[in-house]
Amino acid sequence: MKFLFFKMLVVWRRMRHGMQARYMDRQDVGRQLEVLMRRADPASSWHERANWMIDVVEWLRHRPAVSFLDRRAWHQVRRERLAILLDWLDQHREVRRAVQNALQKTLREATGPELFSTTGLPHEPGFFGELSERLARLILPRHLSPTDLSSLFTALFPDPDDAVWLLELDNDLLQRLWKLMADDGISHMYWQQIEEAITYLTTTVVADGISPAFRQRLEPKMPMRATPFLALRREMEAWLRAQPGDMGALRSVRMLVAVCHAQTDRIYAHLDEYGVSVSLVYRVERMRAHLQRIGRLIDVRSGMPGPAISPAVPGMAVKPGAGRVQLLLCDLISAHHHRDSVRGLMRRSFALLARKMVERNADHREQAIARDAAGYRRVMRAGLLGGAVIAATALLKQSLSTLGVVHFVDGALASLNYAASFLLIAALGGVLATRQPAVTAPALASRMGDLDAEGMRDLIAESGRLLRSQSAGIFGNLLAVVPVTAALCALGWFALDRQPMSLEAARQSVASLSLVGPTPLYAALTGVLLWLASLVAGFADNWFALRRVREVVSNHRRLVHGLGALRAQRCAAWLERNVATIAGSFALALLLGMAPVVAAFFSLPLDIRHVTLAAGTLTAAAFSLGWQALTTPAFWLAAGGVAITGLLSVAVAFACALALALRSRDLPRRARNVAMRAVLRRFVVRPLFFILPERAHAAVRDESDEDEQDDDDGGDGPGPDHQMSRLASVERDDDVQSSVRRHVA
Repeated sequence: MKFLFFKMLVVWRRMRHGMQARYMDRQDVGRQLEVLMRRADPASSWHERANWMIDVVEWLRHRPAVSFLDRRAWHQVRRERLAILLDWLDQHREVRRAVQNALQKTLREATGPELFSTTGLPHEPGFFGELSERLARLILPRHLSPTDLSSLFTALFPDPDDAVWLLELDNDLLQRLWKLMADDGISHMYWQQIEEAITYLTTTVVADGISPAFRQRLEPKMPMRATPFLALRREMEAWLRAQPGDMGALRSVRMLVAVCHAQTDRIYAHLDEYGVSVSLVYRVERMRAHLQRIGRLIDVRSGMPGPAISPAVPGMAVKPGAGRVQLLLCDLISAHHHRDSVRGLMRRSFALLARKMVERNADHREQAIARDAAGYRRVMRAGLLGGAVIAATALLKQSLSTLGVVHFVDGALASLNYAASFLLIAALGGVLATRQPAVTAPALASRMGDLDAEGMRDLIAESGRLLRSQSAGIFGNLLAVVPVTAALCALGWFALDRQPMSLEAARQSVASLSLVGPTPLYAALTGVLLWLASLVAGFADNWFALRRVREVVSNHRRLVHGLGALRAQRCAAWLERNVATIAGSFALALLLGMAPVVAAFFSLPLDIRHVTLAAGTLTAAAFSLGWQALTTPAFWLAAGGVAITGLLSVAVAFACALALALRSRDLPRRARNVAMRAVLRRFVVRPLFFILPERAHAAVRDESDEDEQDDDDGGDGPGPDHQMSRLASVERDDDVQSSVRRHVA
């Protein structure tokens, strides 16, 4: 057992420290290099030589766990290590010859254009295929293949910071490194691989560009043969057959690449008309990435073959194409780490989808937003109508719960009850309290702007209007649901001689609504469900546009024959206007009714708390217990629970909608946090701004106060504009692509 324990300890230490543990425990750099370089064996297998190359790069990149050097200092350390390695090899000619033969043999055996055509690029035809492939790469270990140089390249540079220190290598080091690694034959081979990669990427761009999903969104409309994608293929073939320095063919190819890139921008602009899908967004993003890589490869081929230096005699001047291959390799490293993550793929694919969805739904139920005192009264009147309907819904829910059916059937009946009530409220023009977050994200995103000082004021003002609309809907619902529920209970008592619920059930209902208990948690959960229902409404509207259901319905043969052409068009227009409302109502009803059933299946004691339904239930329970129940502490704790239910459900749903609106604008995380804190700060300082209708002169005075505060901030310190610009500059400093472009400039 003791021997087995120590053996497992040794294996664990080897797994923890990796292969560099063989030589990094020696403090002498010369000894480290001697152990590492003498492992080079040209006669060994390709995988052994590839693993040795990975160990060499790990030695260059190695950084101890505790270090007082900053990031730029470690870049200098890596450059010095590379210089020491090359000097050591110059002093040991026999080892240098073996290292050179091993490197050149490894690079010569790695064939195929995958290094330039697949590294850092999405190459699966569909989103879910790409997602499954990246998940598999995340779980399974990487496989080094001699037919795929991309796998060796990504294993050599597993850190995104490698692009920066590789870019900072001077020409002298690059010249010596190139002489060690390659010769004219290898240079010519990779020159051909660049041309093959250009051909492969151009073919994929043409295949996507002439597909029906793309051609129907091209502007202006044109035949397939006249599309710029087929023209790009013809011009690219002509340029590859010509000399790299043919300026006429080069200008034509670059112009067509720019035209194809502009067509992707037009496809983005027309997503509103035809709807948005994850697959389409992924394919557009893939085409844009391929066009950018084609442009980078064109820059390399238009210069002289070879890396940032020429594989000629020492001291030879750098050729005109110097820096382009070095820039290409850094771009490959950066693209691999920016595009290889599953989270990054989903973020890029769903960012535009979220933005287009909120923009498409920006005009839905705009009448439900209280923008002035008259709008506040209008929403409150609609809330009165919705509260009257919910009163009957709450009593019917109590009656259904006494049937004694199984839990699943009880949840299904509750969902049907909610769905009928929500659809009736929508048909009558009423408003359901806390249902308005369905339009919160579109309204916020459409008026957010660039989120500078003016944009921040507009965001806070729009947040106030939306939350005041919520408050008006809640007040209207509560003002109607309490008396209507009491009237219906009295009518049932006098007509049927029965109470709405038994005394025991009434006491349990009052206790379940108590402020002291799980009611705040249930209210927050209900807020999340309300936000999810709004997302379903947005997805339904987007699906309606993507499938062009209006055209299908208005031109359906049987509908036109039975209803007539005019009525069929009216039916299609009605569906387009109300599909989001119908889908949102069914989704909310299903979530409110079945969420407790699903939670009970997993033995989770969860329930939902809707402010209007809770108020109706409390009124029915108080009616059953009698007027003396109004004097008990349990009743007032339940009333406090109803109040906190309304506050938390609105707050959680609004926070989720605001987060969606901020993400749809593709803002950095710090900017999103600043916007969230600004809205929260206004709520803490002036809570009535989000509850009561604001007078016109008060709004003008508030804007002037904000302007004066901005002036004071400008005199004492950085204002919002300066803060946002500083945050943007910090984000740009961390971008590897920006550092690459600055180096080339």
